Amino acid sequence: MNSHWKCRANSGLIVLGIVVSGIAHAQSSVTLYGLVDGGLLYTSKSLNTTTGQNDGHKFAMVDSALSASEFGMRGVEDLGGGLKATFVLESGIDISSGGFGNSNGNMFGRQAWVGLSGNFGAVKAGVQYSPFVLSAIATDPRGISYFGSGAVIYVGNVFATGLFNQNAVSYTSPVIAGFQGSALFGLGGKAGDFGSGRQYSASLKYQTGGLLVTAALYNGNAGGTAATPVPSTVPFVGRTIGAAYGFGNLSVKASYTLYKISGSFDNRVYGGGASYAMTPAFDIDGGVWVTSDGNDTSNHSLLTAIGLKYILSKATILYGQVGLVRNHGLMDTGIAINGALNGAPGTTVGTVVGIQHRF
Repeated sequence: MNSHWKCRANSGLIVLGIVVSGIAHAQSSVTLYGLVDGGLLYTSKSLNTTTGQNDGHKFAMVDSALSASEFGMRGVEDLGGGLKATFVLESGIDISSGGFGNSNGNMFGRQAWVGLSGNFGAVKAGVQYSPFVLSAIATDPRGISYFGSGAVIYVGNVFATGLFNQNAVSYTSPVIAGFQGSALFGLGGKAGDFGSGRQYSASLKYQTGGLLVTAALYNGNAGGTAATPVPSTVPFVGRTIGAAYGFGNLSVKASYTLYKISGSFDNRVYGGGASYAMTPAFDIDGGVWVTSDGNDTSNHSLLTAIGLKYILSKATILYGQVGLVRNHGLMDTGIAINGALNGAPGTTVGTVVGIQHRF
């Protein structure tokens, strides 16, 4: 082989090596992502947790007035034949203090799981959202805003239980004729006591065109070996069923959710509302939630809120929200997860303005 052909052969091998290297690199990727959210909150009343009465109006800077401040990493590796290895490590942060927040209090207290996905569906192991929570998220008309939404009622009832499930293994099926099922089992890990800290959840959803119908359940026991700064094994039974329908720029959602808390309330929550993209820059949404204690119907509340978002860019939005909560009997429904999770008796009006940036 003369030098001319040797040179061409070597060049070809170099190019082939670069291409193969590029393909191998493309088969595995890790993405850093996050969200930073903060606002100014005002409420006409605030709850005195000692007396159970009104402690006066409140004005404060709060973290995560619309969505949870967080940062994380997600990775995927293509193993071939449609099989992929995946992982997520996600931490909640509190921008008002610089500490952990919006999680169970641990470093990666929102999500920390590894899994496999393919034509068979997906399997995950580690800290993850329950099918019950994901079903509730899908049917919340205000996108589980941290102010004036079903998320406030959820956290006010059971804290982080069901949100950040530890010691959990889950399976999600592929979509078959519009149907998809999911199941999660969380092991308590305590020797000699299989039921301690045990959690399980399942959901079934059907989606076609703009219609979504979903139903889910959750059962959790107290105890277990998982140590978290924020209580995340509050014993409760949860049930939810809901629907969503989107047409054009309008989306309408409604749901029923049961929170049966051991030794406490037996809350039934009826919620509904809509969201509308008025222009490419402005979104508006609103919702109403009625909660009634099945053990004593004199304990009930009404929560309603409306929000407006101004989209500055794909990454940054400004927002304003206003809401009202009315508590009767022993009900203490709040108006915001951060800063006003539990409400005083009677009527409380609140508002928040803020900014959110995604990266």
